[in-house]
Amino acid sequence: MTPDQALKEAATGALRPVYLVLGEERWLVDRVVSAIREAAAKGGVAGFNEDKFTAGDAAIESILGAARMLPMMGPRRFVLVRGVERWEKKDEGDDGDGEAEEARGGAGGKRGVSKQLSPLDALAEYAKAPSPSAVLVLVAPKLHGQRRIVTAAKKGDFLVSCEPLNRRALPGFITSIAREKGNPISSDVAEQLAELAGPELGYVVDAIERLSLYVGPKQPITEDAIAQVVIRVRQSTVWELIDALGRRRLDRALAALADAYDPRDGGLRLLGAVSWSVRQMVKFESALAAGASQAEAAQRAGVAPFKANDVAQSVRQLPKGALAGWMRTLAETDLALKSSRRPAQAVLETMLIEMCSR
Repeated sequence: MTPDQALKEAATGALRPVYLVLGEERWLVDRVVSAIREAAAKGGVAGFNEDKFTAGDAAIESILGAARMLPMMGPRRFVLVRGVERWEKKDEGDDGDGEAEEARGGAGGKRGVSKQLSPLDALAEYAKAPSPSAVLVLVAPKLHGQRRIVTAAKKGDFLVSCEPLNRRALPGFITSIAREKGNPISSDVAEQLAELAGPELGYVVDAIERLSLYVGPKQPITEDAIAQVVIRVRQSTVWELIDALGRRRLDRALAALADAYDPRDGGLRLLGAVSWSVRQMVKFESALAAGASQAEAAQRAGVAPFKANDVAQSVRQLPKGALAGWMRTLAETDLALKSSRRPAQAVLETMLIEMCSR
């Protein structure tokens, strides 16, 4: 099931006795676990019927014992187990059936075999007949798909997949969270915020929270707000930099970089702002090539009407294929900022030199 489906179940109180929450998007995992925990505690004393474990630090017998224990002064027990993948790493030499030979030999030269379930398979066995008065939540970033607990979770529909959102889905997510905060946001601004704050949802949600507090109740989240709260550079400054690049004015481009660069984020936010603007130019150029008017091209590219003339001029003064080259340079710069040992500002300066040369 999806995280949204799990959240809806928690909201209705129709909880399952077992949830296997897998995925590397920590914000989604924490949100699902928190919602299930809150729903399980309804009708009882908060924290009274609750146990939290870390796989490997606690024995599987203790965990299952806690799940089978009857609740007191409440309808359910909540049992959380994090780090379930640690049991898989411990059993890497196992063939996945959870059975290990512990003893061989016997009277008369005959060999006997004693077998014991691994912790993961013990959980799979428990899931076959779970306690109706407990909610057992198992959390791991990843488990092998052939593990019995995973196949059981898929078959029983208690697997919650919390994988990172793809880039295309991020603007929609931003719009949804902003709406929850009571702040409208246009699709273009959501796209810009996705470029600047993504892909980690924790940072994205934190940015939306700060933006919501900045603009105030029921006020729209705007480009200016993003410039003030998320990055130090205004979009107008980015367009000045883009214009300098288009005119092959490296001195002006470097001056704009020096003014806008923020060492606190290693240049990634500034790169995101430039990348977003260049993508707008690519969309604008494509729309013009398809026969759209300047106003229509601006609308398709998400360019504000008052900027349409400036963007059109910037696009027309660039040599054919320059924007495609810029996109490649931006992608290479993103990789360099995340992996190179060079100073971030030096990486960005190299980017501007290459973009001017194109």
